Amino acid sequence: MDFTFTEEQQAAVEAARAVFSGTAPDDVPSPALTTGAVADDFDRALWRKLADADLLGLLIAPEYGGAGLDPIALCLVLREAAKVLARVPLLESGSAALTLQQYADAALRTDVLPRIATGDLVVTVAATGRTGHEPAELAVRASKEGTDWILDGSQTAIPWAATADRILLPAHNGEGHAVLALVPRTHIGVTFADQISTSGERQAEVRLDSVRIGATETITDPAAWESLRHLLTTGTCALALGLGERVLAMTSEYTGKREQFGYPLATFQAVAIQAADRFIDLRAMEATLWQAAWRLTADAPGPLPPAGDIAVAKIWASEGVRRVVQTAQHLHGGFGADTDYPLHRYHAWAKQLELALGPAAAHEEALGDLLAAHPLG
Repeated sequence: MDFTFTEEQQAAVEAARAVFSGTAPDDVPSPALTTGAVADDFDRALWRKLADADLLGLLIAPEYGGAGLDPIALCLVLREAAKVLARVPLLESGSAALTLQQYADAALRTDVLPRIATGDLVVTVAATGRTGHEPAELAVRASKEGTDWILDGSQTAIPWAATADRILLPAHNGEGHAVLALVPRTHIGVTFADQISTSGERQAEVRLDSVRIGATETITDPAAWESLRHLLTTGTCALALGLGERVLAMTSEYTGKREQFGYPLATFQAVAIQAADRFIDLRAMEATLWQAAWRLTADAPGPLPPAGDIAVAKIWASEGVRRVVQTAQHLHGGFGADTDYPLHRYHAWAKQLELALGPAAAHEEALGDLLAAHPLG
């Protein structure tokens, strides 16, 4: 079995590194020093650079102006984005684009996919429900009226919802299935309440009051929402891995230079053991991430459905990234809390990623249900 990345995937990584090379984690104020969001919008300049490098259309087919790559390529780019805390809806946009390409009708694909690829249409995703602790598809009700759908309900903690052009959100149709609706931000009946993430980024609760969406703007395939949720979760694992790798590198650099009793901290056995444990965490996060991404890409059979591999990856991502940043803070001492040093920013982002789309405990429960339904021989 060949585990190496393809030339196209490696080219995407190189392009991403070139774009992100000019991005610094402290381009915005510290979330520890701001009472509101660190900025009113995502990094539009960086978004334009990503578009110019053809990285916004990674998963979009060539006939719509994209590169036609797979979820593994998106995860590779997300990994690089997290190393610099890139403030862009790359995960949401990429996941929405692939879902629309796979499940939307031809008219909607032709309308939106080319504009997503060029960065001219920004799509975010609602995936946390009303509270973040319930199925997102139950937060909004979709009622059929003629050929249209009427949406009522609310979704919380949607990244950059107040400045994105469209919101792709799930709604239940009362028959046990989820409908995905691509809702314009300025649509009649759509209102926003500002929220702020743990990382200091702008989010919003979106309320829908009798919002009428045409059939051409909706996806009724029952598999679409599960596919979108799986890709979002796997992408979150990729972000956690990239962030963790950067934090461990910062810790290695610091402990290699900082001296106590005339010796670098890194030469002390207790420090080396803690760093080694975190390295093992990152390798486990990496292995489970690529297993999950491969299951999504290859649609290969396994002892469990792909949801099982994704749950394992998110368990490792949530627990692993938390341990990495906690150890980094400990080994940096008071310097780790200095707001002039970026480690505290990574800590805030890590906590956001740890809990995003469910903490480890939620995915452990989901994995248990899968094991009960699919006993391993």
